[in-house]
Amino acid sequence: MRARIYQPARTAMSSGTAKTKHWVLEYVSETAREVDPLMGWTSSSDTQSQVKLTFDTKEAALHYARDKGIDPVVQEPKRRKANIRPGGYGENFATNRRGVWTH
Repeated sequence: MRARIYQPARTAMSSGTAKTKHWVLEYVSETAREVDPLMGWTSSSDTQSQVKLTFDTKEAALHYARDKGIDPVVQEPKRRKANIRPGGYGENFATNRRGVWTH
C-alpha cells in the first residue's frame, strides 16, 4: 500500500497560512475511478482513498507509515518567496505617509 505525505498549500482565496502547518498522509488509490452510467458520478471501490490523516510533523507521519507497513512518498512543500513587503492593504490609507500617494 502506498501513501503520499505532503504539507497542504494555502487556498487560492486566501493570503494567510492557516491549515498549512500540519502534514497530511493520504493513501494513493489502487483502483481506477469509474463513472456511474446512470447518474454520471465518479466512484471508486477503494475506500482507503477517502482517508486523510494529519500529523504535526513530517517525522511523525513517516513513523506512522513505517509502523503500518505503508510505502510513503514525501512531497516537500514549495516555500514562499522572501520578497513580501511589510504592511498590507491598510498601509495604502495610512496617514503617516512619507510621500504623496496618487494614481
